[in-house]
Amino acid sequence: MNFNEVSFEFAAGQVAQLPKSDLPEIVFSGHSNVGKSSLINKLVQRKALARVSAQPGKTATINFYRLKEFRMVDLPGYGYAKVSKAEKERWAKLVEGYFAQDRKRALIIQILDLRHPPTDDDLHMIDFLYRSGFNFAAVLTKSDKLKKTQFEEQLEYYKDIFSTIEDINLIPFSAKTGLGNEEIRKLIEVSINDLVQSEV
Repeated sequence: MNFNEVSFEFAAGQVAQLPKSDLPEIVFSGHSNVGKSSLINKLVQRKALARVSAQPGKTATINFYRLKEFRMVDLPGYGYAKVSKAEKERWAKLVEGYFAQDRKRALIIQILDLRHPPTDDDLHMIDFLYRSGFNFAAVLTKSDKLKKTQFEEQLEYYKDIFSTIEDINLIPFSAKTGLGNEEIRKLIEVSINDLVQSEV
């Protein structure tokens, strides 16, 4: 599967603008400033396909990136305090509208910052994905910013928090060192193949 042939395709600011779902979709969800854009860029080996914003809460649209066999779907980052209530509500409607549609979702990548405990929003999202029966993985970013002992402690902490979720995929990741990059790519490939097989 070629991850390098990729282009920005579309940005949807409203549910009515969401494009038709005719390819498997890999969905990226996470808190503002959690390293979502850096993860997407690393997966496709591009420096600025997904724009890394210096200002959190900047992505107010669902961004679609086209690859040969699938699409990457970048959801707006949630939980940024300085955004107006009306804007937060618009984002929530947009994301809820996306998940309410019958789409070819192969995998949801829920992104969490390994250095910090998950926020209430993170926990709500994980709970929603689990209860809805979506195929999802938790990717723990910024792992290079921790010393070895801290890294191991935080990983155990996350395993403990999500111990009630059977077979949850927890993948430590670093955009800087590439840790976890190949593992995520393989999981994407397997998830797409599983979706395609289930449709046959």
